[in-house]
Amino acid sequence: MPTTARLSPLVVAAMVFTILAWASAFIVIRGTAPEIGGGALALGRLVVGSLALGVLMLVARRWVRPTGREWLLLAVYGVAWFGAYNVTLNLAEHTLDAGTTAMIVGIGPILIALGAGLVLGEGVPRWLAVGTGVAFAGVVLIGLSTSLFGGGHVDLIGVLWALASAITYAVGVLAQKPVLRRIPPIQATFLGCVIGMVACLPFAGQLVAQAASASAAALLGVLYLGVVPTALAFTTWGYALARVPAGQLGISTYVVPPLAILAGWLVFGEVPAVLAIVGGLLCLLGVGLSRRRDRVPVVGGTTLADVPE
Repeated sequence: MPTTARLSPLVVAAMVFTILAWASAFIVIRGTAPEIGGGALALGRLVVGSLALGVLMLVARRWVRPTGREWLLLAVYGVAWFGAYNVTLNLAEHTLDAGTTAMIVGIGPILIALGAGLVLGEGVPRWLAVGTGVAFAGVVLIGLSTSLFGGGHVDLIGVLWALASAITYAVGVLAQKPVLRRIPPIQATFLGCVIGMVACLPFAGQLVAQAASASAAALLGVLYLGVVPTALAFTTWGYALARVPAGQLGISTYVVPPLAILAGWLVFGEVPAVLAIVGGLLCLLGVGLSRRRDRVPVVGGTTLADVPE
C-alpha cells in the first residue's frame, strides 16, 4: 500500500467526526435496544438516514450515472454495511455492553486487509497473518469472558453477532472503495443507505408496532442514529475514504472502542469484564501488528523501503 501521506485539514476533520459519531452510536443503540428490536431499529435508522441523505443530495445537485459493475458493488455495499451490519450490531448490543461490542467490531480493519489480500490478489503478508491470529485469540477471550462470567450462552451469541458485524463492515468497505473512484461520496452513501433500507423492509411491521409503544427517548435515539452516525458520519467517512487508502483510514477506528467503553461507563455504568478487556486489547494489538511492514534493503543505494502490505 502507498506510504502514509500528509492529510488535509478537511480529511482530518472528516475522520474525527466519523470516529466520534460512530463511537456515540454504540451508546445510543445500547440505550434504545430494550424498546426497539435489532431489525426494526436498523430499518428506522435507515429510513431517517435515507431522508437526510436525500436532502444532502438535493443540496449537492450532483449525480454520476453508475455503470453495471458499480451498481453491483453498490448493492453489496448497501446490503452488507447498511443492512446486515446494522441489524447484527443491534442484535449484539441486546446482550453485550457497548464497549465489548465495539472491541469486537474493531477487528474490521484486519478483515479488510485479509479481504484485499485474498479477493483482490494482494497476498497475505507475514504480519497480517500474525495480527489475524492475535486478534482471533482476543475474540476467543471475549467469548470466554461472556460465557463464563457474563450470564451464559446468550452473551456468547452476542459475541457472534458482533463478529458478524465486523465481517459485514469489512465487506462493505471493500465494495465501497472501488465505487468512490468515480461516484461522489454523498451519492454512494445515499444509494447504499437506500439499498440497505430496502433490504430491511421485512422488519417494517416490527418497527411500526414497537415504535407505537416506544418512549420519546427511544424515538429520539432512532432519529439521532439516522441523522448523525448514518447520514452525516457515513458521508464524512466516504469523503475521507475517497482520499485515503482503506487500510490507513481503518487504523483511525482504533480509538472507537476506548471511547465506547468510556461512554458506556459514564452513561450506563457498564464496564466490560476484565477478561473481555484483555481480549479487546489483544484485538487491537492484532490489528496493530497486521499493519506492520518488514523493512528490506533496496538495491541501488536508496534508503530502506517498506514491503507492501
